[in-house]
Amino acid sequence: MADLPAQVSPPTVTLDGRDPHLAGAEVVALPVLVEDDSLILGPGSASLADEIDLLGLLESERATGRAGEVVVLPVPGGTELNPALRRVLLVGLGSGSGDDFRRAGAALARAVRDRESVATTIPSVDPTVGLEPFIVGAVLASFSFDWRAAGPATAPVGSIVLAELGPTYADLRDRAVAIAAAGWQARFLATVPSNLKSPRWLAEQAKAVAKASGLEIKVWDEKALTREGFGGILGVGKGSANPPRFVRLDYTPAKTTRRTPQIVLVGKGITFDSGGYNLKPGEGMSTMKRDMTGAGVVLSVMGALRDLDVPVKVTGLLCLAENMVSGSAMRPGDVLRHYPGDDSALTSEINNTDAEGRLVLADGLSYAVREIKPDVLVDIATLTGAVKVALGQQVGGLYATADALAAGLREAGAATGEAWWRLPLSDLYEEKLSSKVADLDNSAGGPGSITAALFLQHFTGGLPWAHLDIASTGDAPADREEWTQGPTGFGARTLLTWLASGAPSA
Repeated sequence: MADLPAQVSPPTVTLDGRDPHLAGAEVVALPVLVEDDSLILGPGSASLADEIDLLGLLESERATGRAGEVVVLPVPGGTELNPALRRVLLVGLGSGSGDDFRRAGAALARAVRDRESVATTIPSVDPTVGLEPFIVGAVLASFSFDWRAAGPATAPVGSIVLAELGPTYADLRDRAVAIAAAGWQARFLATVPSNLKSPRWLAEQAKAVAKASGLEIKVWDEKALTREGFGGILGVGKGSANPPRFVRLDYTPAKTTRRTPQIVLVGKGITFDSGGYNLKPGEGMSTMKRDMTGAGVVLSVMGALRDLDVPVKVTGLLCLAENMVSGSAMRPGDVLRHYPGDDSALTSEINNTDAEGRLVLADGLSYAVREIKPDVLVDIATLTGAVKVALGQQVGGLYATADALAAGLREAGAATGEAWWRLPLSDLYEEKLSSKVADLDNSAGGPGSITAALFLQHFTGGLPWAHLDIASTGDAPADREEWTQGPTGFGARTLLTWLASGAPSA
């Protein structure tokens, strides 16, 4: 098995109540706001006013102040206050909304790559609104992954100093760092190439997260999966030399009562998806190392729950398999029996081996219903190309059986920069799921995202349930705001914000 080289780390984020020019940073970044069509310099600019005409610089550069715009001022000799200073950045903050702070943080991160430190007053403009999105934007826009002989081509800035913000903001800073770190980890897991990232490797990552985060963990290998009747996961994984796994992670908050809600998160973890005998074309296969993004998101969320002091009980289920072609792979026309593998279990006729994600999720959902009986059930998966056709690459698909659940997830996404659109669980298409030989057909046809969601609904036991289809947002085609080109880890921020709200009920 290949060895993964050392990767870059996210920048550290520290608080400093002083003027940014007293932090000794190599770069100072100051905010520029727009008020009544005029540009306004934010906190920290007064210290430079006697030496540099900053407003004149903005005018000469035809700056607009829009969020994420960066004007660079070299300071080769430093200043009297800060001899180490080499560059001043004037960063547009627009009108100062949460999204504007996130864009400003992302733009700053890209502008200070390979620098040792930057001190900024951008979030001090409005810490209550801006501190969390600024940190999330700055950290996630710093992400990179490298497997080069010479090491990483670039590195994130080493330290981001939040000037004019004292220790009273430490809790808010810590929350933001935890959310950003979960997004970073989800992105990392989805980016690791599949010659390393087997189901067993991903299960080992789950063990490490559980140990670091104080979670209970149980891992099913192929023998345990066979013994306990996980027919969907086994069916998808039996064509690969890398056997499947199923992982359960449990988080219990410090204070619980019998009324503490129990939430289950189920993640699709196809560590590589060739399509099986319904083989994908080469272009469609090129991003399939990230077909485990759902499981990566669930794992990253589980690892951050204690840091955020989430007040509800959460179980994460990772359904891990590799969908390959071989003499032992499942064939069109096969029938699989889902968990628990006895006569009470639903069966699926396989009419498309490339519709494999719903098969592993069906086992995870059925296990959750039968063994955990949660108050709310949520699954997340890069499930259908159809959702990408419907929503493009910047909006995730959301299905839910309860309006309050759908609203809570959408609001959490909007608050943290992940957009969702609710799609209908329309029973008008239910008849397409019928099979002549099994309970369900795994290839019900169009509308593909809806019929996939309807398939999964059969395994939810009537519980309040949401399905997040992130095939639309699983990859970013280019760097944009806090997104970096490649796998995105989309959904981690939404789920953490929703769970931390303390009101995830349906």
